[in-house]
Amino acid sequence: SMLLTTTYDSFARNGANLQGEERERYSTLVSRLSELTTRFGQNVLKELNTYEIWLNADDLSGLPESSVEAASAAAKAKGREGEYLFTLQQPVYTAFLKYSKRPDLREKFYRLYNSRNTKGEYSNMQLMADIADTRRQIANLFGHDTYADYALEKTMAENKENVNSLLDQLAKAYIPAQQKEFAELTAFAKKKEGREVVLQPWDYSYYANLLKEEKFGYNEEELRPYFELNNVIDGVFGLATKLYGLTFTKNDAIEVYHADVNAYDVTDKDGSFLGVIYTDFFPRESKRPGAWMTAFREESIDADGKATRPHVTIVMNFTKPTPTKPSLLTPYEVSTFLHEFGHALHGLMASTVYSSLSGTNVYRDFVELPSQFNENYLKQKEFLDGFARHYQTGASIPAELVNKIVETSQFGAGYACLRQLSFGMTDMAWHTTTEPVKDPAKFETEAMAHVNM
Repeated sequence: SMLLTTTYDSFARNGANLQGEERERYSTLVSRLSELTTRFGQNVLKELNTYEIWLNADDLSGLPESSVEAASAAAKAKGREGEYLFTLQQPVYTAFLKYSKRPDLREKFYRLYNSRNTKGEYSNMQLMADIADTRRQIANLFGHDTYADYALEKTMAENKENVNSLLDQLAKAYIPAQQKEFAELTAFAKKKEGREVVLQPWDYSYYANLLKEEKFGYNEEELRPYFELNNVIDGVFGLATKLYGLTFTKNDAIEVYHADVNAYDVTDKDGSFLGVIYTDFFPRESKRPGAWMTAFREESIDADGKATRPHVTIVMNFTKPTPTKPSLLTPYEVSTFLHEFGHALHGLMASTVYSSLSGTNVYRDFVELPSQFNENYLKQKEFLDGFARHYQTGASIPAELVNKIVETSQFGAGYACLRQLSFGMTDMAWHTTTEPVKDPAKFETEAMAHVNM
C-alpha cells in the first residue's frame, strides 16, 4: 500500500489529475521551471570561474603556508611566477577569511563572494524571482496559495505553520546565545587591536578563530597534518567496516567521469556485493561549490528476488594537493566527509523491493538523519586513533588534540544556528509569496531581519 500511495501521489502531484488547459499550463510551467533553475546553476558556475584575485607577497600576512603555497602554484600555472593567485573556490575563500590579517582584503573577498550573480551577464536576481513565481503558479494549479503549502505536504513537518513555529522557537533559544558570543568576541577584538572594534561580517571568522585559539589552544592548521586525505578515506570507510562489516575495494576498471574521481566496490560482511561508491573530492572549473551525495542507480529487488545494487557518489570541495604537500583536511572537512558518507551508506545498505522507496528516497526532512548520526564520530577518540596519523612522522593524533576537537565542538553554536536560520527563513519567505517579488535584495534582507547578526 505504501508503494501504491506513493506512486499515486507522485502521479497526482505531477499533474495527472489536471485536465485540459490546466494540464497544458502545468506542462508549460514545469518546462519553464526546469529552464530557469538550469540557467541559475550555470550562472553560479560561470561567474565563480571568472574570479582571479592577484596578490603580492605584502598581501599575505596571517595566511597559513598551505594557502600561500596553493596560491603560488596557481599563479605559476598561469605563467606569473612570484605572484599569488586566489579564487573564490570554497577552501580558498574560507581560509582567507579565517586567517588574513588584512581587514581590507577580507572585506574585498567577502564582498566579491557575497555579491556573486547579483549584476551583469550572470545575474540571477530576476531568475530568483521568476523561479519563485513559477513554483507559486504550479502550487496554485493544485489548489494551494503558496508553493510551501504544496511542497511541505510530503514532509514530516507537514505544513508551513509547523516550519515557522520551529524556526521561531530556535531563534528565541539561540539569539541570546549569539548575543553573548558576540559581546565576548567584540571585547576580545578590542583587546587584540587596542581600540574599539565594530565587528563586520568579514571579521567574524578571523576573530572567532583567534578567540578559539586563545580559549582552547586550538589551531586548526596544527590539526591538518593528522588528516591526510588517504588516511581519512581509510578512517571513514573503516568506520563502516567496524560498525556494519562493509569492505571497500578500489576498482580501477570502473570508468569514472573525471580523472580526480575514484570508484570502489562495496561488499557486505558475508562477502556479497553491495554496490559502487564514487569519490569526487576536489574543486574544478566545471563543478559547483558545496558537498552532496547522489545515487546514479538505486537499489531494487525484482519479482524473482534478483537484486539491482546501487551506484552512489559523494562529492566535496576539499583542499587540493600542492607540489610539496598532499591534501590535508581541516576537522570541518572531515566532518563534511563523514556527513556525505552517511548519506552514501543510506543508499548502499538499502534492501527494498522498489527503487522509488529505496535508500535516500525518504521524506526530505528525515533524509539527514543517517548523515548527522555519522558526523558524531569526529568527536570519538577511538575513531580518530584508528586513522589520524601525522602524514610525515606517522605519529598518532595526540590525546590533547582530540580533546580540543571535543571541547570546541560547541564554540560559535549561536552564530552557526542563526546563520542556518537565516537560510531557512529566506527559503520560507521565497516559497510563501502570493505574488511576484519585485526587489529580491530588499525581500531577502527583510526575510532574515529577525535573525540578522
